[in-house]
Amino acid sequence: MKKKIVALIQSETCCTPTNSPSINREQAESAATLFAALAEPSRLSILNLLAASQEDVCVCDITESFKLGQPTISHHLRILKEAGLVTGDKRGKWVYYSVVKSKYMEVQTLLEQVFDIPVMTR
Repeated sequence: MKKKIVALIQSETCCTPTNSPSINREQAESAATLFAALAEPSRLSILNLLAASQEDVCVCDITESFKLGQPTISHHLRILKEAGLVTGDKRGKWVYYSVVKSKYMEVQTLLEQVFDIPVMTR
């Protein structure tokens, strides 16, 4: 009797099987790196400052805009750059930063994949 109950319990599933993820492991790891770069208030503010600017922004102007030291700003910019969100152009002793605009569409597409939203026609 006990064996029959165990077999019956094992044969029942708790719910309908789920679908497979719409992103693979490599995409998930890449997305996690990107989202980690965005998951810090100062970095989001720096990205916003750069996105709002019509021209490249000197690191000295970025530093002036925040109550953070130059090494901290440079650290945040390095993380944003490694994530592919910003680019830097060295001019003399200063580096000028700008947003990588194509990254916006990549982030949007990635979020659509993660949330399994049909890709909108653009």
